[in-house]
Amino acid sequence: MYHYEPESKRQSMQWKHLSVLANKKFKTQSSSGKVMLAIFWDVNSPILMHFQEKGQTVTSARYSDMLVNELKPAMQSKRQGLLSKRVLLLHNNACPRTAAYTVDTLHTLKFEVLKHPPYSPDLVPSDFHSFGPMKEHLRGQKFADDSKVMEAVQSWLKATPKSFFLEGTRKLVDRWTKCVVKQGDYVKR
Repeated sequence: MYHYEPESKRQSMQWKHLSVLANKKFKTQSSSGKVMLAIFWDVNSPILMHFQEKGQTVTSARYSDMLVNELKPAMQSKRQGLLSKRVLLLHNNACPRTAAYTVDTLHTLKFEVLKHPPYSPDLVPSDFHSFGPMKEHLRGQKFADDSKVMEAVQSWLKATPKSFFLEGTRKLVDRWTKCVVKQGDYVKR
């Protein structure tokens, strides 16, 4: 999540008189900062929002640590009894999530991981369902620092109706089924 998400092309497509543009000097600048967010959610709401520490790389050890020390306790407090049932986890097949250390951690936690076909980024639920609307909501706002971005993200997630996550789960099941039927080929949105 960026400190500033500029207007989309559609939002900035408005007619301006040439005299206004003639006096302006256009300069591009990079974003002032960003915060990496990992979100775990189910049909009801977010279970865990994890903001990566600045300068830290996502490694198998850090991801596994997050699963054990953050996700499991969050599930115990927010979804009592869920851990005694079957926990299905769908995450992409990036190296930190497929490394032997992570696989061992998932096995120890008794989390079942849904198979994620290679080269199918369109199946990551947070990417195709959550982050787009979240970025759209934050678009045009400028945040002074990481904490302000985190507050805005948490506020948006708390205000998001329960039906949003249920709809996302339904879309996921539909897309995942289509992808499996097509043996991993691209699935149109």
